[in-house]
Amino acid sequence: MITKEIVYQSLSEIQDVARQIIAFGKDTPVWLFEGSMGAGKTTMIKAIGTEMGVIGNVQSPTFSLVNEYLTGSAETLYHFDFYRIKNEVEAMDMGVEEYLDSGNFCFIEWSSKIENLLPLTYVVVQIKAKEDGQRQVILTKD
Repeated sequence: MITKEIVYQSLSEIQDVARQIIAFGKDTPVWLFEGSMGAGKTTMIKAIGTEMGVIGNVQSPTFSLVNEYLTGSAETLYHFDFYRIKNEVEAMDMGVEEYLDSGNFCFIEWSSKIENLLPLTYVVVQIKAKEDGQRQVILTKD
C-alpha cells in the first residue's frame, strides 16, 4: 500500500494540492473522496477538474447523483455523490458499474454507500478539516 500526506492552510494552495493528487492517482481511474460533511471533497474535485482541463463548471451532483465533464482534450470525467441514495440497487439502476468500468476518471463522494460495487483498485482521497483551519489530505492506493 502506498500512502502520501499533504497538509495545506488555505484555498490559495488548493491547485498545487490538486496537482499532487493527480500525480499520485493518474494511473488509477476510480478515486474515492472520503471526509465528513463540509471537509472540502467537492471543492477538491473542482480543483482537480480545473487541473485536468474540464470545460465549464464543476459542481456537486448531489441531486443528479452523477455529473459528466469534458476536458479540453476530449476526455470524460465522472463525478458521483451518493450521499442521498438509499441502497446499492439505486446505484446499479443508474448504471454505476458501467461508469466504473469505462476507464474514465470517476470521482466518488460517499462511496461507503456503494461499497460492494467498487472495483478492486482505487485511490482513496481522505480529507480532514483540522481545528486550526488546515486541511489534511491522506492519499492511499494499493
